[in-house]
Amino acid sequence: MPFAIFILGLAVFAQGTSEFMLSGLVPDIAADLNVSIPSAGALTSVFAVGMIVGAPSAAILSLRWPRRTALLVFLIVFTLVHVVGAVTTSFGILLAARVVGALANAGFLAVAIATATGMVAADAKGRATSVLLGGVTVACVVGVPAGALLGQMWGWRAAFWAVALVCVPAVVAIVRSVPGTDLGRAQAGAQGERAATGPSARRELRALRDPRLIVTLLLAALVNGATFCAFTYLAPLVTEVGGFGDGWVPVMLALFGLGSFTGVTVAGRMSDARPVRLLLAGGPALLAGWLLFAVAAGNPVAMVVLVFVQGTLSFAVGSTLITRVLYAAAEAPSLGGAFATAALNVGAAAGPLLGGVAIGAGLGYRSPLWVGALLVALAFVTAGLARAVRADRALTTAS
Repeated sequence: MPFAIFILGLAVFAQGTSEFMLSGLVPDIAADLNVSIPSAGALTSVFAVGMIVGAPSAAILSLRWPRRTALLVFLIVFTLVHVVGAVTTSFGILLAARVVGALANAGFLAVAIATATGMVAADAKGRATSVLLGGVTVACVVGVPAGALLGQMWGWRAAFWAVALVCVPAVVAIVRSVPGTDLGRAQAGAQGERAATGPSARRELRALRDPRLIVTLLLAALVNGATFCAFTYLAPLVTEVGGFGDGWVPVMLALFGLGSFTGVTVAGRMSDARPVRLLLAGGPALLAGWLLFAVAAGNPVAMVVLVFVQGTLSFAVGSTLITRVLYAAAEAPSLGGAFATAALNVGAAAGPLLGGVAIGAGLGYRSPLWVGALLVALAFVTAGLARAVRADRALTTAS
């Protein structure tokens, strides 16, 4: 695996810390800026919305840029908006900073996926993707709990400063380690006439119309929606339902992150060669896990076990679906990663909003777990309907 891919993983670690760290900071932000907990939870949702919009638009905008240039522009903007977030006293400005940061994060991740998968063999997309997503899971294990600890010790603003500082060495490392030439374009240049015109947004968008690809994107969005629905409100779930003290919140966040790292590692080894086997086993287990978690959340032992298990299953299933998107979008090397990023963040936007609605309706802090189970169940229904439609078309064609 090229060393530059691990450097990209370092930058994704910083960005993943920012995206996830609000799970441990939502109560403090709400109290400091005088807003409700569901309103503060919307900071996660608007970040996800920014990534939904930013992933395809930023990928198209930077389609003809050298990839190192695009990576640097997006990462520097991301760093600067975290400085703004750290000093503002306005919830509105913080909300706007999260949106801009999300646009930059989306652009970076879309270009990083295209860069990483362009550096490896055609049958190693899953392993390359697992390194990048591994940056997100390490953020869950280390960055997010560290952000929660910083928030408890010095206030939530310290976590924003920490993210900005971590981005600085990532910028330097990208300058030194990522090739300045556009690898995807250079590789395509050896393939003849199709590549001679360079990257084409219109051509890649046509390639993304495959119905099976669209279904896979929808499944990824639903699974990630369940993950974010539960994870965003993990802090009040741990303290108000599980009966743990505030000091346990970073521990639970780290445990979820350790599970997510395990899930991505497993998916990285299986998603290239045996994805169906993983999805057939992991999907039902994921649904059963959310249902069991909702019922047993008041039991401290069950909560500890299920936080780890659900982190593992969520990221194993989710990252495998993303790998399948990248394989299905082979004719769209630049925009395939962008749409995969957008799909993940459709779920990341919808999940916290739905969880916040459930909490706001007086259904309690267990309710996001029930919503998560419902979203995974919808993924099963969607997959079943898509399979039935394909079978019906096959029979029609045969007759």
